[in-house]
Amino acid sequence: KMQFIVSNIHIGHEGLLWSKYLKLKNKLEKEGLFDFKYKKKLPYIPSKIALISSRKGSVIHDIVSILSRRAPYLDIIVENSSVQGEKAVDSIVKCLEKINCNKDVDLIIIARGGGSLEDMMPFNDEFLVRQIFNSSIPIITAIGHETDFTLSDFAADRRASTPSEAAEICSP
Repeated sequence: KMQFIVSNIHIGHEGLLWSKYLKLKNKLEKEGLFDFKYKKKLPYIPSKIALISSRKGSVIHDIVSILSRRAPYLDIIVENSSVQGEKAVDSIVKCLEKINCNKDVDLIIIARGGGSLEDMMPFNDEFLVRQIFNSSIPIITAIGHETDFTLSDFAADRRASTPSEAAEICSP
């Protein structure tokens, strides 16, 4: 005869990550960080945009290519940041702080390509989400693919389903 006493069940590592994601989402939602009344209006025709992403990926090339074609008048600042792994949150936050201190930018785009739930976890970090919410400059997030939703997306002033869409949004 055997007896099992179970105190916690989850399916693999991703089940635990998803559970943490949902708990934090509920907490931040109750605090109002995702409320539409706090969303800043995006400038219709911005003159200077800051792009936070990794220079190693194709995301920057895609966004800059679209912006150059659709809005050649735009001044684009590229802030290189880690967008995956343990150092990503600190890297993105430093870029946000730098841009917000200068206050000479009309709009910020935070972008990265697709990936697994684990790859996207920096964008579900509470500290980063609060920094995005507290930015004095409007932010568009373009993280992952169309079906990916991070907590950073909910806190941003606008979510783009892809990095290319983010470029299109700010270059009418």
